[in-house]
Amino acid sequence: MGERGLSFAHTTIMRWVHQFGPELDKRIRFHLKQTDDSWRVDDTYIKVKSQWMYLYSVVDSEGNKIDFYLSKSRDKQAAKRFFVCF
Repeated sequence: MGERGLSFAHTTIMRWVHQFGPELDKRIRFHLKQTDDSWRVDDTYIKVKSQWMYLYSVVDSEGNKIDFYLSKSRDKQAAKRFFVCF
């Protein structure tokens, strides 16, 4: 938000998360697509803000994006951080 000239205390952001998070979850969950048990994982080297990074992504068998993760490195530790959410 600082990039856009806005400044908020971290406590304000946390209060918004607690206040609006549950409602946002209810509204978004309705639009989530069901996935089957077959997923594909891909890693790609891309440039983000003039810096090269690895984009790890997971898609289901129909090509729907499930999740992604950006990392500066392509190593075992980066892969573990990506898969920890599953």
